[in-house]
This record gives sequence, C-alpha cells and structure tokens, in this order.
Amino acid sequence: MGDPRHTLGIAAERAVAAWLESLGWRVLGQRVRASGGGEVDIVALDPQRVLVGVEVRARRTSRMGIGTESITPERVRRTGRTVAEFATATRVSHRGLRMDLVSVSPEPGRVAGRWRLRRIADIGAL
Repeated sequence: MGDPRHTLGIAAERAVAAWLESLGWRVLGQRVRASGGGEVDIVALDPQRVLVGVEVRARRTSRMGIGTESITPERVRRTGRTVAEFATATRVSHRGLRMDLVSVSPEPGRVAGRWRLRRIADIGAL
C-alpha cells in the first residue's frame, strides 16, 4: 500500500487542476521538475495569459494546521526558479510569471472526496 500522504497529494493536485481549468486556466504541466532540483505542482496559464506556478498544499484534517502554513520563502524561491526554467524551456507565450498557492482541505460535514479549495494569488515575487 502506498503512502497516504502521497495519495492525498496526487488527488489534491488533480482536483486543483480540474478546478483551475473550469475557471478558464490552461494547465501546461503537473509535477514539473527543474534541472536544479526544484519542483512545482502545477504550471498553468491564467485567463490573462500569466504563467503561474501553483503550489498545492493539502491536509486531511486541520489537526496538523492548514496547508498554507507549510510554505516557506525558500520554497517559494525554488518553485519560482522552476517556473522560470519551464517558461524558458517551453517558450510558452505569456505576460509574466507568478506563484500562487492553493490550500486544499476536506469539506466539513460533507460527502467524502469533496474539497474546499482556496487560492492565494502572488505568494512571492518572481
């Protein structure tokens, strides 16, 4: 049996990608890695054609805090470098770069598998 945290992370990333696409975003990659060792959960073009690296932070319960508490300035910098490398390597036409964070938590008192998604735009300057 696999690691439940990994399984949760994959499910959360898929839910966020589908949600962003439903809002008019174009998902270009998931679990994108850079040559320097960085990784970003999702790379997408937002409706204004800004290339956005999206960090997804999921929690099964609130007992360990909310997902947004786990992001550090170093993580933002490393992820930003990954998005910049992606932009250069793919030559995607865009109007700038940005890092967003999406916190994923279970809907309280709802059907299992339902998520509460909260996007925090522009978590760090790129």
